[in-house]
Amino acid sequence: MAAPRLRRATQRLFEMSAARGRPSRVYSTSHAFAEVLQLPKKQMTKLVYPLQELEQYLAPDRRSDLHLRIFDPSLEDIARADTIFTATARNRIDYLSSAVRLDHAPDLPWPEVCFIGRSNVGKSSLIKALFSLAPEVEVRVSKKPGHTKKMNFFRVGKYFTLVDMPGYGYRSPKDFVDMVEAYLKERTNLKRTFLLVDSVVGIQKTDNIAIEMCEEFALPYVMVLTKIDKSSKGHLLKQVLQIQKFVNTQTQGCFPQLFPVSAVTYSGIHLLRCFIANVTGNLD
Repeated sequence: MAAPRLRRATQRLFEMSAARGRPSRVYSTSHAFAEVLQLPKKQMTKLVYPLQELEQYLAPDRRSDLHLRIFDPSLEDIARADTIFTATARNRIDYLSSAVRLDHAPDLPWPEVCFIGRSNVGKSSLIKALFSLAPEVEVRVSKKPGHTKKMNFFRVGKYFTLVDMPGYGYRSPKDFVDMVEAYLKERTNLKRTFLLVDSVVGIQKTDNIAIEMCEEFALPYVMVLTKIDKSSKGHLLKQVLQIQKFVNTQTQGCFPQLFPVSAVTYSGIHLLRCFIANVTGNLD
């Protein structure tokens, strides 16, 4: 029953922040994160730092196997990142446009990040959770895999653009490789690619499509492990260790630290927002 309580507490936090608007950065920052800070330490760690929460299940001599704190922001930085993702009259967050080819993509001045993953990995659900502080943003979530067929561009104020890429694998667009390869190779303002991996099943053969693209084009990317609420702690830890070993031994451009998240309980969402804000140069 901890997950529903955690989600309700987090949702109340989101509603408080959205209802208040943004009278000043200091005021909205301190209050937006206040309820998270009031959670018991164990629950707060589970919500904000899910990878560190798994650390207690590792034997002391195995804890170095996980890169837990390469990106280790303060709670103040995480709260600042939340304000970037909060829609206000001065900070518009909205859907911009869609494109099936790079030459149809909007020419934008801001840093950009993109989210890519296998069909049914939970990509649209994750993006919707990231934008939960901007409830008017429409992110379509479908129960059928392969719903996203185009590159969808979302503006986050004057801070950055987030791109929802089509899923690969089942029901992926026929021109998926041409569309995505051109974008990854030629998009000059792309700062980081977020590669989503289903934490329940781990890295699949189809995931190698995206991994090979990122490695071939020498792109900086990071692995985000979705659906962490679907597994037992033991199974999740096993998958995390296997994926961490893959990152350590089989990749060159992947950020060493993994980012486990849940679009259901919002676990890891705050930290992921903060990482996005950081790689787009908005926490300097």
